[in-house]
Amino acid sequence: MELENNTQISKFLLLEFSEESELQPLIFVIFLSMYLITLFGNLLIILLVSSDSHLHTPMYFFLSNLSFVDVCFTSTTIPKMLWNIQTHSKVITYEACVTQMYFYIFFAGLDDILLAVMAYDRYMAICQPLQYMVIMSPQLCGLLVLLSWIMNIMYSLLHSLMVLRLSFCSDLEIHHFFCELNQVIQLSCSDTFLNNIVIYFSTALFGGGPFAGIIYSYFKIVSSINGISSAQGKYKAFSTCASHLSVVSLFYCTVLGVYLSPAVTHSSHTSATASVMYTVVMPMLNPFIYSLRNKDIKKSLKRFYLGMPGIKLPVT
Repeated sequence: MELENNTQISKFLLLEFSEESELQPLIFVIFLSMYLITLFGNLLIILLVSSDSHLHTPMYFFLSNLSFVDVCFTSTTIPKMLWNIQTHSKVITYEACVTQMYFYIFFAGLDDILLAVMAYDRYMAICQPLQYMVIMSPQLCGLLVLLSWIMNIMYSLLHSLMVLRLSFCSDLEIHHFFCELNQVIQLSCSDTFLNNIVIYFSTALFGGGPFAGIIYSYFKIVSSINGISSAQGKYKAFSTCASHLSVVSLFYCTVLGVYLSPAVTHSSHTSATASVMYTVVMPMLNPFIYSLRNKDIKKSLKRFYLGMPGIKLPVT
């Protein structure tokens, strides 16, 4: 594919949410708070899984990878937005915009595939419990994560190269708080037909494929749970995947709501606001969803706390 980028521009303008200057400090505080909570929650999950041998299982290996991806996912967009608010600037250079777009697509796609891998892990744990630890070996777990990274490197590189072939003229205002792919393509004065075709087909493949895998895995899981005779056994089996199911439901509901809602489709401001759900809110909520009802995480957190210097159990 021949890349012909005839653009003469050097920067874009990120218009974010509001032009009203009095709202900027409030927006800054809200997003800074959510970003810090996201960092704290996800880094704590990574620390617990890496330091506690009780959590050295496939499920928590994938969870720690998801937490790492969520940290990177939010870090591709939020720091730049906070910097622009603090410096009263809306500028992002052309090179920085393409770089941000690449990593945003990369980590968003990686999030999607990791959720599918985690669904497969839960399927094996519930439907094939006797063979679970044999099949889900450390080698296979590492291979699944490695393949996820390789696939998304190619996926995000494809979209970035397709953007580099476009020319941009006078319209440089991106009605979003980051360089979102569709918003950038709409600014081009080149023919974007090929870009749109690539978006549709790649989204169907890299988005629809993992989603179909998740649906199939949970169909088999529900069928297996229905075959359990005791109510206690059903509850125990379902509780092992309830957190993941909650995360999957929130992720796909917010993403589909952003891109399929007519109001969002025809309004850049609404699209930017709705995008906050899966770019900021979801990564912030994931650690809490996985830990609130997870006894292993709670026990690990307690062991970590008691193992800190100066922390002693009360004498009774």
